[in-house]
Amino acid sequence: MTTRDIVFTAVGAITALSALLSVTTKHVVHAALWLLVSLGSLAGAYLVLGQELVGLVQLLVYVGAIVVLVLFALMLTRAPIGPHEQIDTPWWQRLAGALLGAATTVLLASLLLPFFSDASVDLDQRASATPQIAQAVFGTWVWPFELLSVLLLVALIGAFAVSRLVLGDGGRRPAAGTRPEPGAAGAAGAEGAEGHVSRPEPDGATAALPTAGAGERA
Repeated sequence: MTTRDIVFTAVGAITALSALLSVTTKHVVHAALWLLVSLGSLAGAYLVLGQELVGLVQLLVYVGAIVVLVLFALMLTRAPIGPHEQIDTPWWQRLAGALLGAATTVLLASLLLPFFSDASVDLDQRASATPQIAQAVFGTWVWPFELLSVLLLVALIGAFAVSRLVLGDGGRRPAAGTRPEPGAAGAAGAEGAEGHVSRPEPDGATAALPTAGAGERA
């Protein structure tokens, strides 16, 4: 086993472990950070295999753009980033997802491994395909790439617009899982209907008692 094999095995293990942690953690920001580690390690695997252009594209597109967009979406939507009982999945859904993921992995491995079992690549004497890839990207496929960049820009501007509409819609909104302040409901919720007074009972309930009228006070 050469040094390249050891480095590739270590980088692959880091990639697989961080990807597993990104889908099992209950904290959304932690999941985005573990995804960042996984994609960065995958770029390192490309560099070990001698594909510098693919590794740099991995860093620029996925690490530098996709993960940043995920973090911007979390900040703009003000979604709950920690564990929350209303959006938490039950144990049987997690078990079903794990079984489906394992079955998909076994199926892909059984289909793809026989095709590449006898393949061999000489990493020391490889032909560089960077000029051909650059010519294809900036020549044949330049307009689809530009349209995709415009689409991402429009999505980012739309997210900012939606966040401004939410912030300007009637003031602050209580966060998920929090109770409103006692004074927020107004005096009507504390006193009940007109002409009645709420009195707490020993068991915690409230009973409405009629108040004395003007004739009775006299």
